[in-house]
Amino acid sequence: MTTDREAPAASAPPATLGPRAGAVLVFGSSAAVLVVELVALRLLAPYLGLTLETSTLVIGLALTAIAAGSWLGGRAADRVPPRRALGPLLAVSGVAVALTPMSVRTAAEVGTGSLLLPVAALSIIVPGALLSAVTPMVTKLQLTDLHETGTVVGKLSGIATAGSIAGTVLTGFVLISTVPVSAILVGLGVVLLLSAVVVDLRVRGRRAAVAPAVVVALAALGATVAPGGCDVETTYHCAVVQQDPERESGRVLVLDTLRHSYVDLADPTHLEFAYMQAIASVVDTAWPEDTPLSAYHLGGGGLTFPRYLAQVRPGTQSLVSEIDPGVVRVDVERLGLDTGPELQVRVEDGRLGLRALTDDSRDLVVGDAFGGVSVPWHLTTREAVGHVRRVLVDDGVYVANLIDNGPLAFARAELATLGSVFGHVAVAAESDTFTGGPQAGGNLVAVASDRPVDLVAAQAAMDERGLGWVVLGGDELRAWVGDAEVLTDDFAPVDQLLTPYAVAAPSP
Repeated sequence: MTTDREAPAASAPPATLGPRAGAVLVFGSSAAVLVVELVALRLLAPYLGLTLETSTLVIGLALTAIAAGSWLGGRAADRVPPRRALGPLLAVSGVAVALTPMSVRTAAEVGTGSLLLPVAALSIIVPGALLSAVTPMVTKLQLTDLHETGTVVGKLSGIATAGSIAGTVLTGFVLISTVPVSAILVGLGVVLLLSAVVVDLRVRGRRAAVAPAVVVALAALGATVAPGGCDVETTYHCAVVQQDPERESGRVLVLDTLRHSYVDLADPTHLEFAYMQAIASVVDTAWPEDTPLSAYHLGGGGLTFPRYLAQVRPGTQSLVSEIDPGVVRVDVERLGLDTGPELQVRVEDGRLGLRALTDDSRDLVVGDAFGGVSVPWHLTTREAVGHVRRVLVDDGVYVANLIDNGPLAFARAELATLGSVFGHVAVAAESDTFTGGPQAGGNLVAVASDRPVDLVAAQAAMDERGLGWVVLGGDELRAWVGDAEVLTDDFAPVDQLLTPYAVAAPSP
Protein backbone atom coordinates (compact mmCIF):
# COMPACT_ATOMS: atom_id res chain seq x y z
CA MET A 1 0.00 0.00 0.00
CA THR A 2 1.29 3.39 -0.94
CA THR A 3 0.41 6.92 0.14
CA ASP A 4 0.87 10.29 -1.46
CA ARG A 5 2.87 11.53 1.55
CA GLU A 6 6.58 12.15 0.87
CA ALA A 7 8.97 10.39 3.21
CA PRO A 8 11.13 12.71 5.32
CA ALA A 9 14.66 13.18 4.01
CA ALA A 10 17.37 11.54 6.05
CA SER A 11 19.50 14.05 7.95
CA ALA A 12 23.13 14.18 6.92
CA PRO A 13 25.50 12.81 9.55
CA PRO A 14 27.73 15.39 11.17
CA ALA A 15 31.23 15.72 9.82
CA THR A 16 33.98 14.01 11.70
CA LEU A 17 37.02 15.67 13.23
CA GLY A 18 39.81 14.81 10.84
CA PRO A 19 43.47 14.32 11.82
CA ARG A 20 44.46 17.84 10.75
CA ALA A 21 41.61 19.53 12.62
CA GLY A 22 42.30 17.38 15.67
CA ALA A 23 45.97 18.34 15.61
CA VAL A 24 45.08 22.05 15.42
CA LEU A 25 42.67 21.67 18.34
CA VAL A 26 45.22 19.88 20.53
CA PHE A 27 47.98 22.34 19.61
CA GLY A 28 45.81 25.38 20.31
CA SER A 29 44.32 24.19 23.59
CA SER A 30 47.75 23.25 24.95
CA ALA A 31 49.16 26.63 23.91
CA ALA A 32 46.26 28.38 25.64
CA VAL A 33 47.07 26.67 28.96
CA LEU A 34 50.60 28.11 28.93
CA VAL A 35 49.35 31.56 27.90
CA VAL A 36 47.06 31.55 30.94
CA GLU A 37 49.88 30.38 33.21
CA LEU A 38 52.40 33.03 32.15
CA VAL A 39 49.89 35.87 32.10
CA ALA A 40 48.65 34.84 35.55
CA LEU A 41 52.16 35.58 36.89
CA ARG A 42 51.89 39.13 35.56
CA LEU A 43 48.32 39.54 36.77
CA LEU A 44 49.23 38.50 40.32
CA ALA A 45 52.49 40.48 40.50
CA PRO A 46 50.90 43.74 41.74
CA TYR A 47 49.47 41.88 44.74
CA LEU A 48 51.96 39.09 45.52
CA GLY A 49 55.17 40.36 43.95
CA LEU A 50 57.43 38.66 41.41
CA THR A 51 58.94 36.21 43.86
CA LEU A 52 60.02 32.61 43.54
CA GLU A 53 57.09 31.69 45.76
CA THR A 54 54.61 33.36 43.40
CA SER A 55 56.14 31.60 40.39
CA THR A 56 56.10 28.26 42.23
CA LEU A 57 52.45 28.77 43.18
CA VAL A 58 51.34 29.55 39.64
CA ILE A 59 53.39 26.76 38.06
CA GLY A 60 52.12 24.28 40.64
CA LEU A 61 48.50 25.27 40.00
CA ALA A 62 48.98 25.01 36.24
CA LEU A 63 50.56 21.55 36.50
CA THR A 64 47.75 20.46 38.82
CA ALA A 65 45.23 21.65 36.25
CA ILE A 66 47.01 19.83 33.42
CA ALA A 67 47.23 16.59 35.39
CA ALA A 68 43.62 16.75 36.56
CA GLY A 69 42.32 17.70 33.13
CA SER A 70 44.23 14.95 31.35
CA TRP A 71 43.14 12.28 33.81
CA LEU A 72 39.50 13.31 34.18
CA GLY A 73 39.23 14.17 30.49
CA GLY A 74 40.41 10.69 29.62
CA ARG A 75 37.84 9.08 31.91
CA ALA A 76 35.09 11.31 30.58
CA ALA A 77 36.02 10.44 27.00
CA ASP A 78 35.15 6.80 27.76
CA ARG A 79 31.73 7.76 29.14
CA VAL A 80 30.62 10.77 27.07
CA PRO A 81 30.83 11.04 23.29
CA PRO A 82 33.82 13.36 22.74
CA ARG A 83 32.09 15.15 19.86
CA ARG A 84 29.49 16.40 22.34
CA ALA A 85 32.07 17.53 24.92
CA LEU A 86 34.66 19.42 22.88
CA GLY A 87 32.56 22.52 22.18
CA PRO A 88 31.44 23.04 25.79
CA LEU A 89 35.00 22.48 27.07
CA LEU A 90 36.28 25.29 24.87
CA ALA A 91 33.32 27.57 25.53
CA VAL A 92 33.45 27.33 29.32
CA SER A 93 37.23 27.74 29.21
CA GLY A 94 36.79 30.89 27.15
CA VAL A 95 34.35 32.37 29.63
CA ALA A 96 36.63 31.54 32.57
CA VAL A 97 39.70 33.04 30.88
CA ALA A 98 37.90 36.23 29.84
CA LEU A 99 36.55 36.76 33.35
CA THR A 100 39.97 36.30 34.96
CA PRO A 101 41.24 39.92 34.92
CA MET A 102 38.07 41.29 36.45
CA SER A 103 37.67 38.50 39.01
CA VAL A 104 41.30 38.54 40.21
CA ARG A 105 41.54 42.32 40.48
CA THR A 106 38.20 42.58 42.22
CA ALA A 107 39.13 39.83 44.71
CA ALA A 108 42.39 41.63 45.49
CA GLU A 109 40.60 44.89 46.27
CA VAL A 110 37.71 43.48 48.31
CA GLY A 111 38.16 43.56 52.08
CA THR A 112 41.51 42.25 53.25
CA GLY A 113 42.30 40.52 49.98
CA SER A 114 41.71 37.07 51.51
CA LEU A 115 39.74 36.08 48.41
CA LEU A 116 42.69 36.66 46.11
CA LEU A 117 44.39 33.27 46.40
CA PRO A 118 41.21 31.16 46.06
CA VAL A 119 40.00 33.20 43.09
CA ALA A 120 43.46 33.13 41.48
CA ALA A 121 43.65 29.37 41.97
CA LEU A 122 40.29 28.82 40.33
CA SER A 123 41.20 31.17 37.49
CA ILE A 124 44.16 28.95 36.66
CA ILE A 125 42.80 25.50 37.49
CA VAL A 126 39.37 25.74 35.83
CA PRO A 127 40.44 26.75 32.30
CA GLY A 128 43.68 24.76 32.59
CA ALA A 129 41.86 21.54 33.44
CA LEU A 130 39.14 22.01 30.82
CA LEU A 131 41.64 22.78 28.08
CA SER A 132 43.86 19.86 29.11
CA ALA A 133 40.85 17.57 28.76
CA VAL A 134 40.72 18.38 25.04
CA THR A 135 43.70 16.16 24.18
CA PRO A 136 42.26 12.88 25.54
CA MET A 137 38.91 13.75 23.92
CA VAL A 138 40.53 14.26 20.52
CA THR A 139 42.63 11.12 21.04
CA LYS A 140 39.45 9.13 21.56
CA LEU A 141 38.01 10.48 18.33
CA GLN A 142 41.18 9.69 16.40
CA LEU A 143 41.49 6.10 17.63
CA THR A 144 39.81 4.13 14.88
CA ASP A 145 42.27 1.24 14.72
CA LEU A 146 43.80 -0.43 17.78
CA HIS A 147 46.89 -1.25 15.73
CA GLU A 148 47.63 2.49 15.51
CA THR A 149 47.08 3.36 19.18
CA GLY A 150 50.71 4.13 19.89
CA THR A 151 51.05 6.27 16.78
CA VAL A 152 47.94 8.33 17.53
CA VAL A 153 48.69 8.83 21.23
CA GLY A 154 52.35 9.63 20.60
CA LYS A 155 51.58 12.07 17.79
CA LEU A 156 48.96 13.98 19.75
CA SER A 157 51.17 14.06 22.85
CA GLY A 158 53.95 15.56 20.77
CA ILE A 159 51.58 18.08 19.23
CA ALA A 160 50.33 19.06 22.69
CA THR A 161 53.90 19.63 23.86
CA ALA A 162 54.66 21.67 20.76
CA GLY A 163 51.58 23.78 21.48
CA SER A 164 52.77 24.38 25.04
CA ILE A 165 56.15 25.51 23.73
CA ALA A 166 54.51 27.82 21.20
CA GLY A 167 52.26 29.33 23.88
CA THR A 168 55.25 29.94 26.14
CA VAL A 169 57.38 31.57 23.44
CA LEU A 170 54.52 33.65 22.04
CA THR A 171 53.54 34.96 25.46
CA GLY A 172 57.03 35.60 26.77
CA PHE A 173 58.51 37.20 23.67
CA VAL A 174 55.52 38.86 22.00
CA LEU A 175 52.24 39.16 23.86
CA ILE A 176 53.31 40.52 27.25
CA SER A 177 55.65 43.07 25.66
CA THR A 178 53.03 44.37 23.22
CA VAL A 179 49.53 43.74 24.63
CA PRO A 180 48.05 44.59 28.07
CA VAL A 181 47.38 41.63 30.34
CA SER A 182 43.63 42.20 30.34
CA ALA A 183 43.53 42.29 26.55
CA ILE A 184 45.53 39.05 26.31
CA LEU A 185 43.11 37.13 28.53
CA VAL A 186 39.90 38.61 27.14
CA GLY A 187 41.18 38.11 23.60
CA LEU A 188 42.10 34.50 24.35
CA GLY A 189 38.64 33.98 25.82
CA VAL A 190 37.03 35.22 22.63
CA VAL A 191 39.28 32.98 20.52
CA LEU A 192 38.35 29.94 22.62
CA LEU A 193 34.66 30.78 22.31
CA LEU A 194 34.87 31.13 18.55
CA SER A 195 36.76 27.85 18.44
CA ALA A 196 33.94 26.22 20.39
CA VAL A 197 31.41 27.42 17.79
CA VAL A 198 33.56 26.15 14.91
CA VAL A 199 34.10 22.76 16.56
CA ASP A 200 30.40 22.35 17.32
CA LEU A 201 29.50 23.25 13.75
CA ARG A 202 31.99 20.68 12.48
CA VAL A 203 31.26 17.71 14.74
CA ARG A 204 27.72 18.36 15.92
CA GLY A 205 26.25 20.30 13.05
CA ARG A 206 24.66 23.12 15.07
CA ARG A 207 25.52 26.45 16.59
CA ALA A 208 26.42 26.70 20.24
CA ALA A 209 27.83 28.96 22.90
CA VAL A 210 25.67 32.04 22.21
CA ALA A 211 25.19 32.71 25.93
CA PRO A 212 28.92 32.45 26.72
CA ALA A 213 29.56 34.95 23.92
CA VAL A 214 27.48 37.50 25.79
CA VAL A 215 29.38 36.76 29.00
CA VAL A 216 32.71 37.22 27.22
CA ALA A 217 31.56 40.59 25.88
CA LEU A 218 30.57 41.65 29.37
CA ALA A 219 33.89 40.39 30.73
CA ALA A 220 35.73 42.49 28.16
CA LEU A 221 33.82 45.54 29.32
CA GLY A 222 34.36 44.67 32.99
CA ALA A 223 38.09 44.14 32.54
CA THR A 224 38.50 47.71 31.35
CA VAL A 225 36.95 49.12 34.53
CA ALA A 226 38.10 46.52 37.05
CA PRO A 227 40.07 47.85 40.03
CA GLY A 228 43.80 47.40 40.39
CA GLY A 229 44.78 48.48 36.87
CA CYS A 230 48.11 49.91 35.81
CA ASP A 231 49.03 53.18 34.17
CA VAL A 232 51.39 51.16 31.98
CA GLU A 233 51.85 47.40 31.75
CA THR A 234 55.54 47.04 30.93
CA THR A 235 57.46 43.92 30.01
CA TYR A 236 58.14 43.15 33.67
CA HIS A 237 55.93 45.39 35.79
CA CYS A 238 52.59 46.98 36.45
CA ALA A 239 53.70 50.61 36.54
CA VAL A 240 51.80 53.44 38.21
CA VAL A 241 52.94 57.06 38.64
CA GLN A 242 51.38 58.83 41.61
CA GLN A 243 51.54 62.51 42.47
CA ASP A 244 52.63 63.39 45.99
CA PRO A 245 49.65 65.21 47.56
CA GLU A 246 52.03 67.13 49.83
CA ARG A 247 54.50 68.18 47.12
CA GLU A 248 53.22 69.43 43.80
CA SER A 249 56.34 68.43 41.86
CA GLY A 250 56.75 65.07 43.61
CA ARG A 251 56.08 61.84 41.72
CA VAL A 252 56.18 58.26 43.01
CA LEU A 253 56.92 55.40 40.61
CA VAL A 254 55.14 52.26 41.81
CA LEU A 255 56.21 48.97 40.23
CA ASP A 256 53.95 46.10 41.21
CA THR A 257 53.72 46.16 45.01
CA LEU A 258 56.62 48.50 45.78
CA ARG A 259 57.13 52.25 45.70
CA HIS A 260 60.37 52.03 43.78
CA SER A 261 61.29 55.65 43.18
CA TYR A 262 60.44 59.18 44.20
CA VAL A 263 61.30 61.91 41.70
CA ASP A 264 60.94 65.61 42.32
CA LEU A 265 60.46 67.10 38.88
CA ALA A 266 61.54 70.54 40.10
CA ASP A 267 64.37 69.62 42.49
CA PRO A 268 66.61 66.60 41.71
CA THR A 269 68.39 67.07 45.07
CA HIS A 270 65.20 66.26 46.98
CA LEU A 271 65.52 62.64 48.15
CA GLU A 272 62.30 61.46 49.72
CA PHE A 273 63.11 57.84 50.53
CA ALA A 274 65.31 57.22 53.57
CA TYR A 275 67.47 54.61 51.86
CA MET A 276 68.24 57.05 49.06
CA GLN A 277 69.30 59.66 51.62
CA ALA A 278 71.56 57.03 53.22
CA ILE A 279 73.20 56.26 49.88
CA ALA A 280 73.69 59.98 49.28
CA SER A 281 75.25 60.35 52.74
CA VAL A 282 77.84 57.68 51.92
CA VAL A 283 78.64 59.07 48.49
CA ASP A 284 78.70 62.70 49.64
CA THR A 285 81.36 61.92 52.24
CA ALA A 286 83.41 59.43 50.21
CA TRP A 287 84.75 62.06 47.81
CA PRO A 288 85.42 65.78 48.08
CA GLU A 289 82.42 68.01 47.40
CA ASP A 290 81.65 68.79 43.73
CA THR A 291 84.12 66.14 42.48
CA PRO A 292 82.64 64.63 39.29
CA LEU A 293 82.41 60.85 39.28
CA SER A 294 82.18 58.06 36.75
CA ALA A 295 79.20 56.06 38.04
CA TYR A 296 77.42 52.88 37.03
CA HIS A 297 73.92 52.08 38.26
CA LEU A 298 72.50 48.56 38.48
CA GLY A 299 68.79 49.19 38.05
CA GLY A 300 67.12 52.39 36.96
CA GLY A 301 63.62 52.81 38.34
CA GLY A 302 62.97 56.54 38.33
CA LEU A 303 66.72 57.29 38.04
CA THR A 304 66.54 59.40 41.18
CA PHE A 305 70.19 59.03 42.18
CA PRO A 306 71.72 59.62 38.73
CA ARG A 307 69.74 62.87 38.61
CA TYR A 308 70.98 63.76 42.09
CA LEU A 309 74.61 63.16 41.14
CA ALA A 310 74.25 65.27 38.00
CA GLN A 311 72.99 68.14 40.14
CA VAL A 312 75.38 68.01 43.12
CA ARG A 313 78.45 66.85 41.18
CA PRO A 314 78.38 68.59 37.79
CA GLY A 315 80.27 66.68 35.14
CA THR A 316 79.43 63.28 36.63
CA GLN A 317 78.90 60.62 33.98
CA SER A 318 76.30 58.00 34.85
CA LEU A 319 75.57 54.82 32.95
CA VAL A 320 72.40 52.96 33.94
CA SER A 321 71.39 49.35 33.18
CA GLU A 322 67.59 49.01 33.32
CA ILE A 323 66.10 45.75 32.13
CA ASP A 324 62.57 47.05 31.50
CA PRO A 325 62.14 49.29 28.43
CA GLY A 326 58.66 50.21 29.64
CA VAL A 327 60.09 51.74 32.81
CA VAL A 328 62.47 53.84 30.71
CA ARG A 329 59.52 55.06 28.63
CA VAL A 330 57.66 56.01 31.80
CA ASP A 331 60.77 57.87 32.98
CA VAL A 332 60.90 59.88 29.75
CA GLU A 333 57.20 60.48 29.24
CA ARG A 334 56.00 61.01 32.81
CA LEU A 335 59.04 61.63 35.02
CA GLY A 336 60.90 64.15 32.88
CA LEU A 337 63.99 62.07 32.17
CA ASP A 338 66.44 63.75 29.80
CA THR A 339 69.29 61.51 28.69
CA GLY A 340 72.52 62.55 27.05
CA PRO A 341 76.29 62.01 27.15
CA GLU A 342 76.39 62.48 30.94
CA LEU A 343 73.36 60.27 31.66
CA GLN A 344 72.97 57.19 29.50
CA VAL A 345 70.46 54.38 29.93
CA ARG A 346 70.92 50.94 28.44
CA VAL A 347 68.02 48.50 28.31
CA GLU A 348 69.78 45.36 29.47
CA ASP A 349 70.13 42.90 32.31
CA GLY A 350 72.41 44.28 35.03
CA ARG A 351 74.67 41.22 35.16
CA LEU A 352 75.24 41.42 31.41
CA GLY A 353 75.78 45.16 31.68
CA LEU A 354 78.42 44.59 34.35
CA ARG A 355 80.27 42.06 32.25
CA ALA A 356 80.41 44.49 29.33
CA LEU A 357 82.15 47.25 31.32
CA THR A 358 85.90 47.64 31.09
CA ASP A 359 88.21 47.13 34.06
CA ASP A 360 88.94 50.04 36.42
CA SER A 361 86.43 52.28 34.65
CA ARG A 362 84.11 53.44 37.46
CA ASP A 363 84.52 55.42 40.67
CA LEU A 364 81.11 54.38 41.96
CA VAL A 365 78.72 51.49 41.42
CA VAL A 366 75.19 51.82 42.84
CA GLY A 367 73.06 48.69 43.21
CA ASP A 368 69.33 49.41 43.24
CA ALA A 369 67.79 46.63 41.16
CA PHE A 370 64.77 44.71 42.37
CA GLY A 371 62.62 41.90 41.01
CA GLY A 372 59.49 41.90 43.15
CA VAL A 373 60.67 42.27 46.75
CA SER A 374 64.30 41.26 46.47
CA VAL A 375 67.50 41.94 44.61
CA PRO A 376 67.65 39.56 41.62
CA TRP A 377 69.67 36.62 42.90
CA HIS A 378 72.24 36.73 40.08
CA LEU A 379 73.30 40.21 41.21
CA THR A 380 73.98 39.07 44.79
CA THR A 381 76.61 36.38 44.28
CA ARG A 382 80.35 36.44 44.80
CA GLU A 383 80.83 36.20 41.04
CA ALA A 384 78.59 39.23 40.41
CA VAL A 385 80.30 41.18 43.19
CA GLY A 386 83.61 40.21 41.61
CA HIS A 387 82.54 41.96 38.43
CA VAL A 388 81.63 45.04 40.48
CA ARG A 389 85.13 45.00 41.97
CA ARG A 390 86.66 44.54 38.53
CA VAL A 391 85.04 47.64 37.04
CA LEU A 392 85.83 49.86 40.04
CA VAL A 393 89.04 51.84 40.31
CA ASP A 394 91.31 51.02 43.25
CA ASP A 395 89.58 53.49 45.59
CA GLY A 396 86.12 52.93 44.09
CA VAL A 397 83.00 52.35 46.21
CA TYR A 398 80.04 49.99 45.80
CA VAL A 399 76.78 51.03 47.50
CA ALA A 400 73.76 48.72 47.31
CA ASN A 401 70.17 48.94 48.51
CA LEU A 402 68.84 45.74 50.09
CA ILE A 403 65.45 44.82 51.52
CA ASP A 404 65.12 42.11 54.15
CA ASN A 405 62.96 41.24 57.13
CA GLY A 406 62.81 39.09 60.25
CA PRO A 407 66.21 37.59 61.11
CA LEU A 408 67.75 39.41 58.11
CA ALA A 409 69.28 36.18 56.81
CA PHE A 410 69.60 37.51 53.27
CA ALA A 411 71.23 40.78 54.35
CA ARG A 412 73.75 38.91 56.50
CA ALA A 413 74.58 36.57 53.62
CA GLU A 414 75.02 39.47 51.22
CA LEU A 415 77.33 41.30 53.64
CA ALA A 416 79.34 38.08 54.02
CA THR A 417 79.51 37.86 50.23
CA LEU A 418 80.72 41.44 49.92
CA GLY A 419 83.32 40.75 52.60
CA SER A 420 84.68 37.83 50.59
CA VAL A 421 85.53 40.21 47.73
CA PHE A 422 86.21 43.64 49.23
CA GLY A 423 88.61 44.63 51.99
CA HIS A 424 86.23 47.00 53.77
CA VAL A 425 82.49 46.47 54.23
CA ALA A 426 79.78 48.28 56.21
CA VAL A 427 76.00 48.38 56.43
CA ALA A 428 73.55 51.09 57.42
CA ALA A 429 69.90 50.83 58.46
CA GLU A 430 67.40 52.17 60.97
CA SER A 431 68.67 51.53 64.47
CA ASP A 432 65.92 49.07 65.41
CA THR A 433 66.59 47.00 62.28
CA PHE A 434 69.61 45.42 63.98
CA THR A 435 67.96 45.01 67.38
CA GLY A 436 64.30 44.38 66.56
CA GLY A 437 62.20 41.23 66.77
CA PRO A 438 61.29 38.67 64.13
CA GLN A 439 59.33 41.23 62.10
CA ALA A 440 62.06 43.86 62.10
CA GLY A 441 63.60 44.91 58.85
CA GLY A 442 63.16 47.09 55.81
CA ASN A 443 65.83 48.80 53.76
CA LEU A 444 69.53 48.35 54.42
CA VAL A 445 72.36 50.05 52.55
CA ALA A 446 75.52 47.97 52.08
CA VAL A 447 78.86 49.68 51.44
CA ALA A 448 81.96 47.93 50.07
CA SER A 449 85.38 49.16 48.99
CA ASP A 450 89.04 48.25 49.00
CA ARG A 451 89.79 51.51 50.79
CA PRO A 452 88.52 52.49 54.22
CA VAL A 453 85.29 54.47 53.85
CA ASP A 454 84.84 57.26 56.38
CA LEU A 455 81.97 55.73 58.33
CA VAL A 456 82.08 58.47 60.97
CA ALA A 457 81.50 61.11 58.29
CA ALA A 458 78.77 59.01 56.69
CA GLN A 459 77.06 58.61 60.07
CA ALA A 460 77.28 62.37 60.66
CA ALA A 461 75.72 63.06 57.26
CA MET A 462 72.84 60.69 58.03
CA ASP A 463 72.34 62.34 61.42
CA GLU A 464 72.28 65.74 59.76
CA ARG A 465 69.47 64.50 57.54
CA GLY A 466 67.62 63.25 60.63
CA LEU A 467 67.38 59.67 59.36
CA GLY A 468 67.75 57.81 62.63
CA TRP A 469 70.02 55.32 60.86
CA VAL A 470 73.16 53.73 62.25
CA VAL A 471 76.24 52.41 60.47
CA LEU A 472 77.88 49.09 61.40
CA GLY A 473 81.43 48.27 60.42
CA GLY A 474 84.51 46.44 61.68
CA ASP A 475 84.02 44.09 64.62
CA GLU A 476 80.40 45.14 65.10
CA LEU A 477 79.59 44.12 61.56
CA ARG A 478 81.49 40.84 61.79
CA ALA A 479 79.57 39.95 64.95
CA TRP A 480 76.27 40.81 63.29
CA VAL A 481 77.02 38.84 60.11
CA GLY A 482 78.15 35.81 62.15
CA ASP A 483 78.51 32.59 60.18
CA ALA A 484 76.27 33.63 57.29
CA GLU A 485 77.08 31.71 54.12
CA VAL A 486 78.60 33.40 51.10
CA LEU A 487 76.26 33.46 48.07
CA THR A 488 77.61 32.01 44.83
CA ASP A 489 76.30 31.39 41.34
CA ASP A 490 76.06 27.73 42.35
CA PHE A 491 74.11 28.41 45.56
CA ALA A 492 72.14 31.62 46.09
CA PRO A 493 68.77 30.87 47.76
CA VAL A 494 67.84 34.55 47.99
CA ASP A 495 64.07 34.02 47.97
CA GLN A 496 64.34 31.36 50.67
CA LEU A 497 66.54 33.54 52.86
CA LEU A 498 63.95 36.28 52.71
CA THR A 499 61.35 35.49 55.35
CA PRO A 500 57.60 35.18 54.67
CA TYR A 501 57.31 38.73 55.92
CA ALA A 502 59.09 39.85 52.76
CA VAL A 503 55.78 39.57 50.88
CA ALA A 504 54.64 42.59 52.88
CA ALA A 505 58.00 44.32 52.89
CA PRO A 506 57.86 48.04 53.56
CA SER A 507 58.26 50.42 50.67
CA PRO A 508 61.67 52.03 50.24
